[in-house]
Amino acid sequence: MAKGILEVQLIDAKGLQDTDALGEMDPYVMIQYRNQEQKSSVARGQGRNPSWNETFKFQVQNAGAAEHHQKLVLRIMDEDTFTADDFVGQATINVADVISLGVEKGNGELHPSKYSVVLADRTYCGEIRVGVKFTLKMEEEITEEFGGWKHSFGH
Repeated sequence: MAKGILEVQLIDAKGLQDTDALGEMDPYVMIQYRNQEQKSSVARGQGRNPSWNETFKFQVQNAGAAEHHQKLVLRIMDEDTFTADDFVGQATINVADVISLGVEKGNGELHPSKYSVVLADRTYCGEIRVGVKFTLKMEEEITEEFGGWKHSFGH
């Protein structure tokens, strides 16, 4: 069974809908791949055009299975001090092809591209720039990375 690492490069966003009546938005991104979720730093006071330039890694199990739910969901939020954080919008990136390519060739990459940020009703509310890379890791490599050992018999 193929496994690997999905690396997400969160670059920036442009033209986001401002959810704050006063002052600039403080946007951050919740990145979800299946049951794993990670949070970016908060782009304090950067308002509608925040920049993050951060990389996140997710473990991919069962990479060989061409599953329809190989999606990366990026939820953009606005951090608020005194009230609940506001939902700004979200972008969904289908990563099935980049994972398939990675399984076949050892790695696959989606160069940084712009994705539409939308509300639940699909209303456009800005764009986010993200790059995605998948690197195949054999079971042994993951075992070695996590302190395991491998025994081989020479004939």
